Amino acid sequence: MNKPVVLLAEDLATATVDALGPGVEVRRCDGADRAALLAAVGGADALLVRSATRVDAEVLAAAPRLRIVARAGVGLDNVDVEAATRAGVTVVNAPTSNTVTAAELACGLIISLARHIPQADASLRAGEWRRSRYVGVELAGKTLGVVGLGRIGKLVARRMAAFDMRVVAHDPNLSAHQVEQAGAEPVPLDTLLETADFITVHLPRTPETIGLIGRDELRRVKPGVRIVNAARGGIVDEQALAEALREGRVAGAGLDVFAVEPCTDSPLFALDSVVVTPHLGASTVEAQDKAGIAVAHAVRRALAGELVADAVNVHGGAVTEEVGRLLPLAENLGRIFTALAGGLLPAGLHVEVRGEITRHDVAVLERAALKGVLTGTGDATITLVNSPLLARERIRDVWFTTSSECTHHRDVVTVRGTLPDGREVGVSGTSTGPRHVGKLVGIGDYDIELGITDRMVFLRYKDMPGMIGTIGRILGEAGINIAVMQVARITEGGEAAVALTVDNAVPAAVLDAVGEAIGAGSAHFVDLTA
Repeated sequence: MNKPVVLLAEDLATATVDALGPGVEVRRCDGADRAALLAAVGGADALLVRSATRVDAEVLAAAPRLRIVARAGVGLDNVDVEAATRAGVTVVNAPTSNTVTAAELACGLIISLARHIPQADASLRAGEWRRSRYVGVELAGKTLGVVGLGRIGKLVARRMAAFDMRVVAHDPNLSAHQVEQAGAEPVPLDTLLETADFITVHLPRTPETIGLIGRDELRRVKPGVRIVNAARGGIVDEQALAEALREGRVAGAGLDVFAVEPCTDSPLFALDSVVVTPHLGASTVEAQDKAGIAVAHAVRRALAGELVADAVNVHGGAVTEEVGRLLPLAENLGRIFTALAGGLLPAGLHVEVRGEITRHDVAVLERAALKGVLTGTGDATITLVNSPLLARERIRDVWFTTSSECTHHRDVVTVRGTLPDGREVGVSGTSTGPRHVGKLVGIGDYDIELGITDRMVFLRYKDMPGMIGTIGRILGEAGINIAVMQVARITEGGEAAVALTVDNAVPAAVLDAVGEAIGAGSAHFVDLTA
């Protein structure tokens, strides 16, 4: 059996390759070379990148086998997550891998600005001894303004507080209590700008944060402030910052990131009060090892057919072992639903989970049910990643509910919906026994208990003598063996429902013959291997 192919589009730590293990074939290409990337990705089951490789809709379209894109780092600016989601491709990153490394670099830039360390080093190497030119300032007693108090911002605040700095912070996503718990004083952004001696930015790059520290904000800063951006380029307006530095309103700036990268030409580079580094925030051996190992483990899970619950485009919460056992059941119920609907998508669809299992996060079961409902109904590849997106595009109303109450079984998953012609279709199931075998417990209003197998037949007809014999005779004459049969009815002489598990595929002509012979109101064959 061929091993799944993992394409490394950039140089990654040796620890990353080791963590992928012997069960994959590792190939390499230069992800920055567009033609080379498009040529190589077609044979890949997984793609590993850092920041230089752009993974967009064109790349995804060229990779029909691709199951996962893994960014060995934090940011995802170079990955089109929406396009990947639509294609059913899992996207993972390593959001905690470089927090310490990035925080330490920000602290290094703050200290460098306070004491002119890079400039003094360059001067001395040039044969100068100019101590008076590089008189700095102490950090003790100064105010540090942290814009964005996430994982990295908190680490910076904690480390700089050890230098006896007063720390104020602005983060609109945190309550005042949360900011105080991090050891900082919560303040509005305007107050931070007006009072901080040093400002350090730790925000993601979004439409809302681009240019957050711009020309107007730099006119309100405390004179002599020093500004650090080791987060994402563009959050601090570089042109406005250069103007403020030239005018003396800002005393210094330290930047590790730029609006356009690579950046080798900037008006900031001509200013002696500026310290710059080429996006080194994640560039330590430890951070790269941690990032590579984390995403390698995610790749292995994805290639093994497991759901990567912490993927950025899944948002289903951690999947416990108990919930994971119900994933095949939920998907199979979705497929049976669509078969009973004659391949039609419903106008409205309700996925419900009841029972003890709801003490866990069961959101992923909705994804599995929707995947089953959509499988075979269109030309898109349906996965647990894109099933919610595609379902809500194709079905007018989709909703998901849970309840801890369950009358007859420990846990039950139900998929029910209304077809465009008004017909109601529903199917319920549970998982039983030490091997957690999926079992049907309801079809519409009928109570039917039958193990779910690869091939099943469902019939509805008027309840009268001889019907069971007729079904068995026609299937037998066609060489189709019945493994198990369950019959249910609500009232004597009314409509009956029968569910059968069979050993062979049932040709359409044979199913039609059975339906005609018993006057079936509906007749469906379900092949879960298809």
